[in-house]
This record gives sequence, structure tokens and C-alpha cells, in this order.
Amino acid sequence: MYFAALLARTEDGWEASDTELDDVETLSDLADLAREASPDEDTVLVLIEQEDAWFGVVRVDGEEDPRIYVSDAAAAARSSYGEILLTDELLGRDPGDDGDDLDALDLDGTEDGESDDDDEDGGDGSDASAGSGEAVPHGPVGDAEVLDDLGVSEKELRSMSGDAVGEIAEALGALDVLETVR
Repeated sequence: MYFAALLARTEDGWEASDTELDDVETLSDLADLAREASPDEDTVLVLIEQEDAWFGVVRVDGEEDPRIYVSDAAAAARSSYGEILLTDELLGRDPGDDGDDLDALDLDGTEDGESDDDDEDGGDGSDASAGSGEAVPHGPVGDAEVLDDLGVSEKELRSMSGDAVGEIAEALGALDVLETVR
């Protein structure tokens, strides 16, 4: 189970709408969805929470690149919705790293006959595999200051668990509007 909501900051305060992420395949799709929620290019937050295992905040300010925070990258990586947020850039890896990791996994012990020839490359492959494990860390990733100017400090954001979406909305003064879409 997951819950996703859009919070758009307007002149009159926060407006909330729930959203289905079934048609969202990329971060770009998610940012476009957020921009549609606020034609005046106001700040829009996409709040995603999955089974109290992890939460994510995507902030879109007009046409600027989205800013992202994910509370637990390893938990989010096991979720199709989390995978949308865990971009190569957010995880600090080059865009081509996934293909290299898959190639390394194909060579890593799956064909014993080739492993002797690939021992030199196998060392590189195991490094790539180790790198992929490190690329999705247990714990938070992204911009922990994403909500600083809205009254939620980095320390507060990092300490949230359980109903983090509710805690964020409460800190923003938007809990009542969030509850209308929950």
C-alpha cells in the first residue's frame, strides 16, 4: 500500500489532491504531474509514503528541476514508485552504471568456463557489483533541505518515521487539507 498526494502552495494557502502514480514512469512524468497541479508555477510538493517503510518528497518550483528526498533508499528501491525517485543523479552514479552492473552480474560466476578468462575483468565486475550495493544505501538520500524554507528543517525531516506525510503536512499547516484527500 502506498499513499501519494500533491500539495500546491497558492495565495490562499495549501491545496491538496490525491494522485495515482500508476501512469507515472519517470521523474519527468512526476514533475509534469506536479506542474499541472499549479498553473501559476507555485511550489508543489509530491508526498509519497509506502507502508511506513519509506517516504519521499519531491518539490517542484515552476520549471526548475525537481528536488528530491527519500527517507530510505534501499526500501524505496524495492518499490516501483520508489524507483521513480531514485534517479542515477540522486544516487550519485553515472547514467550508464546500471548496464555495467548487469554485465558484471552476467559474468560473475554464471559461466564457469569464462570465469578464468574474465578474472581480470571479474575484479572490475565485483567492484561494480559492490558499487551497486553502495549505490542504493540503507537510509536517506537526496536533498534533506528540500523543506527548510517551508519550516521543516533537515534534522526534523531526517527524524520522521511512521506517518511522515502527516507530520510534514502538519508542519506546513496543511494537515486539514491533506486529510480531505486521504
